[in-house]
Amino acid sequence: MSIILRVAAPGDGVADDGRHAPFAAPGDTLTDSFEVIPGPHHQVPPCRHFPQCGGCQLQHLDEESYAGFVTDRIASALDGQGLSAPIRPAIVSPPNTRRRATLHAERGVLGFTAEGSHRVVDMRECHILAPELFALVAPLRALFQKLGLKRRADVHLTLSDQGPDVLVNGFAPEGLAAAEALTGFCERHGVARFCVDDGPGAEARWEPQPVTITLGGIPVALPPGSFLQATREGEDALVAAVREATQGARTVADLFAGLGTFALALPAKVYAAEGARDAVMGLKAAAHARQLPVFTEHRDLYRRPLTVAELDRFDAIVIDPPRAGAREQAAALAACKTPRLAYVSCNPVTFARDAKAMVAEGWRIDWVQPVGQFRWSTHVELAACLSR
Repeated sequence: MSIILRVAAPGDGVADDGRHAPFAAPGDTLTDSFEVIPGPHHQVPPCRHFPQCGGCQLQHLDEESYAGFVTDRIASALDGQGLSAPIRPAIVSPPNTRRRATLHAERGVLGFTAEGSHRVVDMRECHILAPELFALVAPLRALFQKLGLKRRADVHLTLSDQGPDVLVNGFAPEGLAAAEALTGFCERHGVARFCVDDGPGAEARWEPQPVTITLGGIPVALPPGSFLQATREGEDALVAAVREATQGARTVADLFAGLGTFALALPAKVYAAEGARDAVMGLKAAAHARQLPVFTEHRDLYRRPLTVAELDRFDAIVIDPPRAGAREQAAALAACKTPRLAYVSCNPVTFARDAKAMVAEGWRIDWVQPVGQFRWSTHVELAACLSR
């Protein structure tokens, strides 16, 4: 008999004798025959699809133990690089608040894929999607059946200012009947936009008015399939952390700026660099419309990171790279003289790797704010404040 002490990064419980057990929570008992006896932090998973559905891996954890998992993921990543930092209590998004998700459709089924498999779990309930998005699941399933979808397609759902935005990759039905079916579907279900992309790029089949997403109180054009923070609550937590880390700065560089989640929320003169052309053009137009001091550049920061001389011009820097981190940019950040940095990350491991390079050059990690936007999953995000 042993006691589960923590949950490891892949989601399995780790006992005090070193054994690992799937679907175990801190405080559970692990018997000699590997039976998990639920403890005080083991809850009944709310969804009928758990654990087959890959959308969630940790529905058996209660609120306290899931928040602890989010925090431990960051602490473990830092420890792996020989680093430590003050870690604040995790901010976890509530159930049914995901405003962005990718489902998969094929042969009459629609949902997330099964854990560790390409099989699609036919979604009949969901405790993470926003209600406006989940309400489309059954109608979309019926639509795809009507349109004769045979091969697999990816269905990207985003909740925009105007309502649900749908992008289907791998399926582009043609003909008058298909057009009428799509139009009728969108009218009946309040769809803001319906795009298809079978290779050449997204084509809008329905968009009665331009689709936007409000960032920093400003509507920004939302290109099909654009990156967006998964929940409004998660976005608010990250924006608050970035504003705190850059407080008082008159000039700020926002690297990997996207649509302007941080650039439009900062009370400063902002230089925003982004590699996705549609995103940076949307940000530029939104800032220009409000006459904000946001200056954009279409720039691939992996191939052409900002130099030390360029970085030295700013009072503070914000960086929010993809999961791969910013190894190329981190080298210049480590050497620059800018006194403050807000690092937003969707991967604690690559954050810790980049932070190690900076700490070696005299930076310190003042604090880390864990954010659990992908509730009940092993995916963890954070915002960190670094200074000299």
